[in-house]
Amino acid sequence: MNGEAVFEVEGLGFRYGGASREAVSGVGFRVHPGELFGILGPNGSGKSTLLRLLLGILPPRSGAVRVLGRPLASWSRRELARRVGVVPQHEEVAFPLSVREMVAMGRYPHLGPWRSETSEDREAIGRALGRCDLEDVAGRPLSTLSGGELQLARLARALAQVPELLVLDEPTASLDLRHGMEIFGLLRDLAGPDGTTVVLVTHDLNAASRFADRLLLLERGRPAACGRPHQVLVRETVERVYGWPVRVTRHPGPGPDEGAPQVVPLAPATQAADPSARGRQP
Repeated sequence: MNGEAVFEVEGLGFRYGGASREAVSGVGFRVHPGELFGILGPNGSGKSTLLRLLLGILPPRSGAVRVLGRPLASWSRRELARRVGVVPQHEEVAFPLSVREMVAMGRYPHLGPWRSETSEDREAIGRALGRCDLEDVAGRPLSTLSGGELQLARLARALAQVPELLVLDEPTASLDLRHGMEIFGLLRDLAGPDGTTVVLVTHDLNAASRFADRLLLLERGRPAACGRPHQVLVRETVERVYGWPVRVTRHPGPGPDEGAPQVVPLAPATQAADPSARGRQP
């Protein structure tokens, strides 16, 4: 992929107060325009901390982050909000909102104080609702939505910003199979040479392998591997990072993800060797 890097990260490090080790250490990578870039790793590996560093929510202890060719520190929060859409892992809605009202919140960085919606704003909101297949529920209260519908509404809010870069933290956590695949499919459709750059944190190794262009695998805050899915999801690497035996197979297809590496967790070696343990859950 050509063009100036959307994210350029060099030697990034961060330690929480009182912690015995850095939560993120020596992380460096580039995300190119139109890429879908996945960040993987077990619990406590530093994924969400890295995302907060990339967005300027946490100040790095070492290293540097450049966003769209500029040092992160040179961006105002308002400037960044106009260019970067964010879907956090958790958030509380403090007051009643309809789906459309929530999606319209994505236009706030463009509207400014006391400005009414323009036709451009309404078109952006309508496109975001349509892209996430939410037109039929636009008037419904958020409290009546399923988990999958609510996550799509949050994604639509970010899309209403018309961002150049979309950053998501565990966008499919706790979703069923259908809604999880719908969101990964939508993100894949959004990304591309003439589309949005997407950076996401996920625990779903297999979906990330099928839909992402490149992956970063973290181990205790450090990069364990970075590259194309087949370069990252290697059995020896996955077993070391996750501390669990696996088999790596290839997705059978059909489709553009045919041949993508797929990680199959195995029973622990002690159980596999003990016939009396077969059938018990690990």
